Amino acid sequence: MDLLENCLPPRLEPLVLPWPSRGNPAGLMQFHEVSQWQKFLRDLDLDVRVPAVVRLKYARAQKLYLLGWSDAELIKAGELVALTALEIALVGSHGGRVAKNKRTLAALLKHLVEYDGLSDDNLPIAVRCNACVVGQLTGESEPTLAQLRNKMAHGDPFDGLPYAGLLELVRDLINFAYRGLITEHRLGDNM
Repeated sequence: MDLLENCLPPRLEPLVLPWPSRGNPAGLMQFHEVSQWQKFLRDLDLDVRVPAVVRLKYARAQKLYLLGWSDAELIKAGELVALTALEIALVGSHGGRVAKNKRTLAALLKHLVEYDGLSDDNLPIAVRCNACVVGQLTGESEPTLAQLRNKMAHGDPFDGLPYAGLLELVRDLINFAYRGLITEHRLGDNM
């Protein structure tokens, strides 16, 4: 992403995006300089112990978000790539626990909640913003993340504003899915 920052032109107006803020799931964020935008996106990096195939796909999503500095529609493309990274992560971390013929994104997300114990308290974005996210994973509230992904993939991927905090939520879900691997590496580092 560093090389891209130098190629992005200054904006006449700040980049304003819907993004959850502390205590406010419906917040707005403004970025006046591309360096601010890049730092914000870097702060959303995955844990380095997440498998490389997932990190690389997620990094592509971050790159599209960064390019959104020049063309905001690219953020929508980044959302689809982020959700693809999430699905790859869930298949890799939980796919063996869900029957292959039922291994949809919706089923994998529901599995995280119902069998792996995921709650809003496990998601830093939900805690920070006092938001309820789990319903969007299980189908209790709509649109679900799986519905959003399907709409982007099969409908109009560039329709509407970006979904507030989607990249951050995907990061938190991937880190949760691989928390055992992350913890295992931490314990190994301390020995």
